[in-house]
Amino acid sequence: MSESAATHPLIAQLFAKHGFAEVTPAGIDAFASTTGRAMLVFLDDPLRVRETLDIAVIVPELARVFAGRFRVGVLLPEAARALAPRYGFRRWPALVILRDGAYIGAVDGLRNWDDYLTEIGELLEADPVRPPTVGVPVKSAHEQAQGACAARLP
Repeated sequence: MSESAATHPLIAQLFAKHGFAEVTPAGIDAFASTTGRAMLVFLDDPLRVRETLDIAVIVPELARVFAGRFRVGVLLPEAARALAPRYGFRRWPALVILRDGAYIGAVDGLRNWDDYLTEIGELLEADPVRPPTVGVPVKSAHEQAQGACAARLP
């Protein structure tokens, strides 16, 4: 973890003032699988990605506007980089919404305030989907037999 991320007052207050949970690679499954909705906040080193400090100000305001609709977990840079491939977002910083541990969607990069309100509001009402990670979805033998490719097999 970057010294600047660990000690920067805006990031430190996410834990000390706002009471958000720090999420680590070892603790992600326990945090994510708790019943209800969660917002994961993926931070990078503020010296590397300056928008990190912006999101550190934005997230507490989102939590206030959507009070009681989700719990917040913050991933500091080392944890965030380790877990980012699991959720497949493209820009930093990123907010990932989960429900009962299942992926709902992500808001990556910075947005206008109204866009945050709209996108987060829509995600809180959406159904879980497969994260846009690298790889091919695995299907059962029955599902494969229903596909067009299976019809061409000998």
